[in-house]
Amino acid sequence: MAKSSFKQEHDLAKRSAESARIREKYPDRIPVIVEKAERSDIPNIDKKKYLVPADLTVGQFVYVIRKRIKLSAEKAIFIFVDNVLPPQPVDDGFWVFSSPAGAIMSAIYEEKKHEDGFLYVTYSGENTFGQ
Repeated sequence: MAKSSFKQEHDLAKRSAESARIREKYPDRIPVIVEKAERSDIPNIDKKKYLVPADLTVGQFVYVIRKRIKLSAEKAIFIFVDNVLPPQPVDDGFWVFSSPAGAIMSAIYEEKKHEDGFLYVTYSGENTFGQ
């Protein structure tokens, strides 16, 4: 997967300062950068930066992304953090999580946040990494 365009547009010092300011002002929120996978045919998202409640589940966050890109219910969406799928939905609409802690965005943030303090999430209409 290509390097994040947000990382290319803003140097590490600027990104680190911004995430620190956000975390100080909103300690119960997680700064997340959402970008579309490079070769995905799924719609582009209208904004990249999100302040996510720490107790939001992965499923709830995927719902937010689906709404922002206006993706119909019959279309699949996959999200990746560090090129890995977090817990994903099954076909009947229920969500399956690898562990209870993995279902919460704050747990994923603590495990996978970038050195700049942001959590980078990539979305795609297909499972680009074959997992």
